[in-house]
Amino acid sequence: MNPASAPYVIYVEDDRINIVLMEEVFRRLPGWRLECAEDGAQALTLLSEDQPDLVLIDMNLPDMTGLDLLQKLRAEPASAQLRCVALSADDLTEQVEAALQAGFSDYWLKPIDVERLAESLKATLPLVSLELKSTF
Repeated sequence: MNPASAPYVIYVEDDRINIVLMEEVFRRLPGWRLECAEDGAQALTLLSEDQPDLVLIDMNLPDMTGLDLLQKLRAEPASAQLRCVALSADDLTEQVEAALQAGFSDYWLKPIDVERLAESLKATLPLVSLELKSTF
């Protein structure tokens, strides 16, 4: 990531309510760029067009699992090193461990806590300064 450029995040999520919530969070992050994909295929198309700083991946997509999408990303040299975070409402220890062992950088639980999300983004992309327009 180039610290001088706006952080670019792709959010892969099929639930419209979660997409709207994430879009609202990113509206409050000046300079951040968010693009949303509603399934794995759409995410792969976005990823072929531009390299994000972070990919947030729902673990249960309509056309593949989050693990399947991560495996496809890791198989391609251009996306093999992408920082990817799993998002899921499932907090079973086995699921979390499987995601982390597969190569996700972190595992964030849904529903999204918007205050913690900003802190998690800051921790995940430490080179980026987070200045919120307003508190959540």
